[in-house]
Amino acid sequence: MTGEDNKSAEQSRSVEEGFALLDEMTAKLESPDVTLEESFRLYQEGMEILKEIRTSIDTYEKKIQVIMNNGETEEFV
Repeated sequence: MTGEDNKSAEQSRSVEEGFALLDEMTAKLESPDVTLEESFRLYQEGMEILKEIRTSIDTYEKKIQVIMNNGETEEFV
């Protein structure tokens, strides 16, 4: 998978999918068999997923504010 393909997959991931991935990563991190290197990789990957989730939630929050302020739906840009 190229960097562009990976970015597209990240952009299409839902908030719920992101949280599910974080749950899986947490379970792996809690395993006594995980190596230090694997722990670091999982932590780094988890932080990237959190960043995506925050961005998505911020976007939704801004859309809701626009709806509430105008009483109408309009796309937030």
